[in-house]
Amino acid sequence: METLVLVVVGLLAIAGATALGARIGVAAPLLLVGAGIAVGALPAVPDIELDPEWILAGVLPPLLYSTAVGMPTMDMRRDFGAISGLSVALVGLTSLLLGVFFAWAVPGLGLAWGIALGAVVSPTDAVATAIAKRLGAPHRVVAVLEGESLLNDATALVLLRTAIAGAAASVTVWEVVGDFLVAVVGATAVGLAVGHAALAVRARVRDVAVSTVLSFTVPFLASVPAEEIGASGLVAAVVAGLVAGHTGPRALSPQQRLADAQNWRTVELVLEGAVFLTMGLQFAGVVTDVRADHAGAGTAVALAAGALLITLAVRALYVVPLLAGLRRRAARGARLKPRFTELHAQLADPAASAPLGRGGRPRSARWLEQARTRLRRGLADIDALLAQPLTWRDGGVVVWAGMRGVVTVAAAQTLPQDTPARSLLVLVAFLVATGSLLLQGGSLPAVVARLGAGRGAAGDGDEAEAARLRTLLSEVAVATPHVGDGRPELAVLRAQRRALLDARDDGTFSAATLTRALAVVDADQIRLELRTGPPARPAPAGAGEWSTGE
Repeated sequence: METLVLVVVGLLAIAGATALGARIGVAAPLLLVGAGIAVGALPAVPDIELDPEWILAGVLPPLLYSTAVGMPTMDMRRDFGAISGLSVALVGLTSLLLGVFFAWAVPGLGLAWGIALGAVVSPTDAVATAIAKRLGAPHRVVAVLEGESLLNDATALVLLRTAIAGAAASVTVWEVVGDFLVAVVGATAVGLAVGHAALAVRARVRDVAVSTVLSFTVPFLASVPAEEIGASGLVAAVVAGLVAGHTGPRALSPQQRLADAQNWRTVELVLEGAVFLTMGLQFAGVVTDVRADHAGAGTAVALAAGALLITLAVRALYVVPLLAGLRRRAARGARLKPRFTELHAQLADPAASAPLGRGGRPRSARWLEQARTRLRRGLADIDALLAQPLTWRDGGVVVWAGMRGVVTVAAAQTLPQDTPARSLLVLVAFLVATGSLLLQGGSLPAVVARLGAGRGAAGDGDEAEAARLRTLLSEVAVATPHVGDGRPELAVLRAQRRALLDARDDGTFSAATLTRALAVVDADQIRLELRTGPPARPAPAGAGEWSTGE
């Protein structure tokens, strides 16, 4: 009965923090962490200790999967160089520098254990960086942060595992690289297989509730086998989510995807709130352990402050050349755009002669279509990167929004019991995570406002894009033959969805604009399919009613 009461109280706290946070403009995770720390400090509340495997294996896979489903693959593809650099190079560099710092500051710790703790506090957290999205950070900044936080866990956990092994025996650089490749490549293969198989099964299920239940199993169907073969279960769950987000709109019905969105939103709310609330509640117990070991809470505070400063400094120093590289890439794209445009026009002209391949033979129709697609997507990428450059203001947001969170807390508690000064190291990780969330997360709105990042990203440009998309949908409606199942409106809506998804794959419209348009087409189809009898009017619903408004 006590457990049931605690669960109910926890759910009420999550709901209350979410509602209050929206009213006062503070992210709910920040309120929950603060509330957990305050409640956990009360004398009548016993110390709470949670098995970290529940977080790493039971909570993070569905949370990362859900985030990946909503991550536009177009955005991730365009900035994959920046995302992969932040996820791999930055995590490795930060772990090494923090390892040197911890080995110097903690007597008897050693470099291997220092790197282990550095790997614990290096990765940004997907749940934590969602705060930046809610607080109105620029879209491209959010895409980079989300992509980074989805992938950097594999780097950090591989480094953690390797550092622990290195504390007992020597480990070569090649062994580290090999472990990382196995973790990522194996996880990617498992995630792709599970993602596509799950969609194939769900596409044949008519019951929407059953389909949603099946979707709840997908992150675990991906993560558990991946862990069994020595790969990263979290990356496998992310890949399965990316597959579901990219392929789902073509494979699943609007009713299934609407149910998924609503039910997964509830799951996210509960799991996300629970981990942050528990994170705060555990804080008092960690402090008690440090006092029992006579390690000194003041020492932990000093170490955490130094670690947090190092992570911010290294991140800032990494982001500066990253922004310079992105500017060079955009400038190179601007120089290549006229040539790409000319080639695309030549290949699109049916009267033009086909290019010749080896032996002087004309290129096949398949080659021509693939070349046109690559050029079309390349031009769309250039236009998008030129329209949304990452300025130094945006770079400031990228640096400040790189918060630590539940991954750091859970990973710290997996340190072996014979780790030197283990209780001190765990408290340092807790302090870095909570300090990062409360300090950076609490001040992020002011930082975004002060820097003025993302100004000019919305407004006339969005409305112009919306007008272009409305024109596309109207043209599709006119061109769609009213045949098939005898319901012309349904045929038009299906054709419009195909056109929107083709535009998404080509990248010719922004992800936000396409998401709104797809939601309207889905809603129109659901309304149509709920009617009894023939449609009241033959004109396509949604083609002329959609706008950029919320």
